[in-house]
Amino acid sequence: MSTVWPLPSAAATQALGATLASAMTWGERDARVVFLSGELGAGKTTLTAAALQAVGVSDVVRSPSFSLVEIYEASQGQAIHIDLYRLADPDELEHLAVRDHLCGHTLVMIEWPERGGDRLPRPDLRVQMLTTPERQARIEAASNAGEIWLARILEMSRI
Repeated sequence: MSTVWPLPSAAATQALGATLASAMTWGERDARVVFLSGELGAGKTTLTAAALQAVGVSDVVRSPSFSLVEIYEASQGQAIHIDLYRLADPDELEHLAVRDHLCGHTLVMIEWPERGGDRLPRPDLRVQMLTTPERQARIEAASNAGEIWLARILEMSRI
């Protein structure tokens, strides 16, 4: 299952992030994982910041370009923002201990997942941020939980 969400403005990107978060059900055992792909400036961090704020993160959310990983407390668990843009080799992920945080009541947003190779967890949703011919997000479910999540996103966007 997949859909395309138009993103004519930063506000539309923020609305998608908030909808994505509102439609998510926290996993009891497993983290909810979102892969965010797209060129520099496509809106990946804007979407992530809105999603994390919608799950109750009160801190300012910035791109973890230098630290690569930021962990936040959320209303019902934790939220992890990972930016792999500066990752030189997928083997470096072992030093980040990402897998240590893949437990229930966790939302993991991963920018530039293609740089992580096969070292990343399987995503529930894949979000491709496009800028041409117009700004939009292609959202694809990549797991059973992702199918349910995307169905909820589509249901909420019709309201």
